[in-house]
Amino acid sequence: MLLNAADLRREARRRLPAFAFSYVDGGAEDETTLQHNQDVFRRWMFAPAVLQDASSRDTGTNVGQTRLAAPLLVAPTGYNGMLRHQADQMIARAAAGQGIGYIQSTVSTASMEEIAAASNGDRWFQLYVLKDRNVTRNLLERARQAGCTALVVSVDAVHFGNRERDKRHYRRPMKLSLAAMADIATHPGWVMRTLMPQGMPGFGNLKPYIPAEYQRGAGGAAYFASQMDPALSWETLAWVREIWQGPLYIKGIMTVDDALAAQRLGAEGIVLSNHGGRQLDGTHSPMLVLPAVRAAVGPDFSVLIDSGFRRGTDVVKALALGADAVLLGRPLLYAVAAGGEALVASTIATMKQEIDRTLAQLGCRSVKELHAGLLHRV
Repeated sequence: MLLNAADLRREARRRLPAFAFSYVDGGAEDETTLQHNQDVFRRWMFAPAVLQDASSRDTGTNVGQTRLAAPLLVAPTGYNGMLRHQADQMIARAAAGQGIGYIQSTVSTASMEEIAAASNGDRWFQLYVLKDRNVTRNLLERARQAGCTALVVSVDAVHFGNRERDKRHYRRPMKLSLAAMADIATHPGWVMRTLMPQGMPGFGNLKPYIPAEYQRGAGGAAYFASQMDPALSWETLAWVREIWQGPLYIKGIMTVDDALAAQRLGAEGIVLSNHGGRQLDGTHSPMLVLPAVRAAVGPDFSVLIDSGFRRGTDVVKALALGADAVLLGRPLLYAVAAGGEALVASTIATMKQEIDRTLAQLGCRSVKELHAGLLHRV
């Protein structure tokens, strides 16, 4: 029985070849931050109010112009086609069906046009700024035409993290080891679900810009990494702000000073994130800076957060400390690998139920009633 994220993780590990599971599950170097991201939620315990009428509750909230049935959005994650054929479309449809937001990655397997055709839900686009400004400009124009209502610019992956667990499955860059290939042979279900329909997946959004020989697999990832703008700066973001006239969010913020700089830039909000522990190992959880950031930017600036969220109680703790919504990553990837679209939808529904139940047990009728006084720091 799959009841929670830990169950989903075990099932995904069983169904995926080791190289694919390590790509999703792994972090940078010793994975200290990866583990810290989950452990940090134990630092706050609930102090529930009793004898409060919470017989009816509303988990809905607004993030900028987007109305959410629960304070959740799908985090932008890349190369999901490695988990299952059309995984991106499955996650997008499940999110729309559950009334939460969906943020599509620049390096998704499906293109933004394919996601627009697959889902009528509210969609945002996540941008990695590339060296070629014409390509970056074209991606933004395509996002606008595909109906994306907000832009999320990631600023914490200009220099890729040292993901050693991932590297162990390759004998050299872009070439799986013999052991990894033998392991694939023991997962015929994954081969049928993932490779048989279309072969090795590529990068849908980048297809017009990547040379033919790098279209699929690890070659595309390596080529994309070489095209990232290593000189990304606040001046670059100001250029993006001029081009993109809709809501703008800056993802990868981890300090009060950078949060204030994003506010001065004219962004609608930020995403506090350490990239799920996949970048700089030894970085603290964004939960630790959340209260100070909220105090600095004031109540009207959107503060989103990700990294390590596995339970509805985790989400409620972040909301109580000042977050407007939480981005979900790995739990939904485990779900799509383990059971496809239906399991993704069920996982989101379970998370919504956990949020609702936690509100009731805290004596709150809506997420707006959450506050730091409901938590005790230990």
